[in-house]
Amino acid sequence: MFDDSNIIAGLEIGTSKICVVVGEQNADGALNVIGLGQARSRGVRKGEIINPEQVEEDLRAAMFEAEQMANVEIRSVYLGVSGGHIRGFNNRGVHPVVSADREISPDDVDDVVKNAKAINLPAENTVIHAVRQHFFVDGQDGVTNPVGMLGARLEVDMHVIHGHANRLQNVIRLVRATSLDVDEIVFNGIATSLALLTGEQKELGALVIDIGGGTTEYVVYSDGVIRHSGVLAVGGDHVSNDLAYGLKVHLSRAEKLKIEYGCAMPTDAAKGQTISITNELGLELKRVNVEHLQRIMHLRLQEIFQLIAQELEAVGLTDYLRAGVFLCGGGSRVPGSVQLAENVFQMNVTSGHAGGVSGLTTALDQPEFATAIGLVKFGSLKNRKRNELPFYKKGFLGRLTQRS
Repeated sequence: MFDDSNIIAGLEIGTSKICVVVGEQNADGALNVIGLGQARSRGVRKGEIINPEQVEEDLRAAMFEAEQMANVEIRSVYLGVSGGHIRGFNNRGVHPVVSADREISPDDVDDVVKNAKAINLPAENTVIHAVRQHFFVDGQDGVTNPVGMLGARLEVDMHVIHGHANRLQNVIRLVRATSLDVDEIVFNGIATSLALLTGEQKELGALVIDIGGGTTEYVVYSDGVIRHSGVLAVGGDHVSNDLAYGLKVHLSRAEKLKIEYGCAMPTDAAKGQTISITNELGLELKRVNVEHLQRIMHLRLQEIFQLIAQELEAVGLTDYLRAGVFLCGGGSRVPGSVQLAENVFQMNVTSGHAGGVSGLTTALDQPEFATAIGLVKFGSLKNRKRNELPFYKKGFLGRLTQRS
């Protein structure tokens, strides 16, 4: 058995699968993935729970598999969250430095951060993350640590991610019903970025796109900090739905056709090619044109990339992505996805893989496990920073518990 104090578990309750990744953190802070459990997700739609009983059953199955593989008992998890209700935006806080010598103190930093968090959200929403970007001292930008500097006016830019409190509470309560504690909830897009991006890539500027079953999360980093984030309530399941409608076949058949013949860029080989659809007795029901199938997939995936590209263009971030675009999630497995994304974004696109951890190659090499691995990395970073940043412990769950 492993030392439970060094065990960190990440839980992603997705539209197509429930995934649990278990990591062990050694004394030096290095992370080793020692367990993986997954189960088909039956009670989730567009990243949100619609059938708690089914989700709880699937969660228990995934948890059991992860515990058996890792040979540990999981007591708590870092829980990934998503959904169309989650929004991200940038906000600036301002604080006058009132000390006689105008030297900026840690208390001044705390006050300006509090001011940046004091934002007018809808009454039903709550802050999930408030991430510092850069400080300003008397108009001087790019300050990373203003303590000890002289100034009369201290400002800070923060990226704030918020969501509907009750909809977030639903998933937390479900997890707790399985006798698990929730260490922290984490926006899936941030977790995925932790798994995929190096510090250098964050400095250069990178866009991470995670195409899941029911949602697509995206996050932009530049100068080492998060600049933009968002969720599209569209994912791989919508591609299957489009195929079922366009080809006039059952949804389960459309899913199989997507896996076997799908491509994000219609291929020359598909021209004139047809597939025979048969019933249980082997009798032909109809024939499907492969080029038509791939054209349907192309249009839906192109739309996802175009929506993100248009948003980044509107906020002026496109020119800051010097490290390019990183794709992950089950939807990124579609052949031709990287080429299609390159055509839309007009920059280098890479199929992302988890880095900075060791262990199970079955998990590390698969794009659909990046979020759960990132949740474990988030937990390992929190463990290292806990003594330095005790206020982090209170976070979102404390506020949500007070409201519920």
